[in-house]
Amino acid sequence: MSATNANVFQIKWKGKDLFDLVCRTLGLRETWFFGLSYSVKDTVAWLKMDKKVLDQEVPKEEPIVFHFLAKFYPENAEEELVQDITQHLFFLQVKKKILEEEIHCPPEASVLLASYAVHAKYGDYDPEVHKPGFLAEEELLPKRVINLYQMTPEMWEERITACYAEHRGRTRDQAEMEYLKIAQDLDMYGVNYFLIKNKKGTDLLLGVDALGLHIYDPNNKLTPKCSFPWNEIRNISYSDKEFTIKPLDKKTNVFKFNSSRLRVNKLILQLCIGNHDLFMRRRRVDSLEVQQMKAQAREERARKQVERQRLQREKQLREEAERARDELERRLVQLQDEAHMANEALLRSEQTADLLAEKAQIAEEEAKLLAQKAAEAEAEMQRIKVTAMRGQEERRLMEQKMLEAEMLALTMAEESERRAKEAEQLKQDLQEARDSERRAKNKLLEITSKAAYVVTVKNSLTRNFSRENLSFDFKDTDMKRLSMEIEKEKVEYMEKSKHLQEQLNELKTEIESLKMKERESPLDIIHNQNTEQGTSKHNSPESEQIFFYLVKRIFLKL
Repeated sequence: MSATNANVFQIKWKGKDLFDLVCRTLGLRETWFFGLSYSVKDTVAWLKMDKKVLDQEVPKEEPIVFHFLAKFYPENAEEELVQDITQHLFFLQVKKKILEEEIHCPPEASVLLASYAVHAKYGDYDPEVHKPGFLAEEELLPKRVINLYQMTPEMWEERITACYAEHRGRTRDQAEMEYLKIAQDLDMYGVNYFLIKNKKGTDLLLGVDALGLHIYDPNNKLTPKCSFPWNEIRNISYSDKEFTIKPLDKKTNVFKFNSSRLRVNKLILQLCIGNHDLFMRRRRVDSLEVQQMKAQAREERARKQVERQRLQREKQLREEAERARDELERRLVQLQDEAHMANEALLRSEQTADLLAEKAQIAEEEAKLLAQKAAEAEAEMQRIKVTAMRGQEERRLMEQKMLEAEMLALTMAEESERRAKEAEQLKQDLQEARDSERRAKNKLLEITSKAAYVVTVKNSLTRNFSRENLSFDFKDTDMKRLSMEIEKEKVEYMEKSKHLQEQLNELKTEIESLKMKERESPLDIIHNQNTEQGTSKHNSPESEQIFFYLVKRIFLKL
């Protein structure tokens, strides 16, 4: 934020006077994190508290613009930031640095941070209020992340909104703290970078943060080559543009570096002293002022929690009352519609009743006329039937007598012929029976003794052969059954393994079709290399041994 106020500014004010004015205006008590910064020849400088403002290298222009910013960062935002205003100022500054890419943020973390930023601004997600397009004008993601993917603004909004909807129930302060808790784990969070040279003249980057000093390669601001934590530094000295870092362990080499710009050297020294002081302060018992602030903050948060619960109950009761009112209104409209429909139905029924009464009278008269005509027709029919029945009865009797005579004659003829054929057949059967009886008697004595002997021998041979054959068949069938079971289990196991492998290959193909090689992470690249070299789990020799072991176990079980 900018700090400009010509009306109250005094020429003789020192930096602390102006700084205290800004803090009082904001209601800020955790002043040790912040400072007033300004730019001097493309270099950031911080207003010194003990010197007059106008005696410093501030811009000679009107109005003089200072930026009220966090100069030092906490190690743990949730534990150290007490006041809500302190938290809010850190949230605004960190969000600005991430969007301007002064702090590197991975794409997935950018989306999550954006969702908390949206929650801090809009409160709980409400689909009736936060409809598609409500984030169209918001700057939520770094341009680097947006350009990294082939996604439309609508697709980004959809993903951010999906995360935003899950944060329901959080307050603005809680959403901002969640944002800071995620951001403080980013590699470049809270680090001030300076271009330096070591004793050999090699270009390096010096990083100063709440944990210590870090030395980076100029092309890699994420991973330090070496670090010096504050608790392992015995002394930092500065002389003639050269810094010397002396570790506590005297066996560790002293690290020396220098910067060619005097103004930068002074800034490095300020940040080192300030961060080290805060580092030591965190490890001591809180001062009475801080203890008082934390107690007030707890009371304030408790009061806000009670107030939120009260508002939540009132909101819930109001919503229930509105729902009940809406239900009553809906029921009233429904009853009105039903009454209107009933009136219309009654009117239609009355009209229908009058029409039906008229039709009933006409129908009654037509029915009487038809009944009269029907009675006349019935009498005429009866007369015609009586006359016709007399003639038909006489003809029927004559025809029946003739038919019975013809049938009797035909039956007698058929019976006579059948009896003649039957007598002839009986004669032939009798003759054949007598001839057969005679032949049987002649041969009966010849075959009686031989037949008994042959039958005995034949029965004995048949029994022996059947026993041997049954025994052989049983053994052969048992072996075949076991062999078939083994083959069946083997085929089933092979089919299951094949099906599993096909599923894995199909899944791999589906994922492969969505992959964009140029966006692969280092872990993705390593995995692909392992797969191509055949060192993945599914292609290893151990998997083949397991497979054959399972097959062997199946056969042993059988």
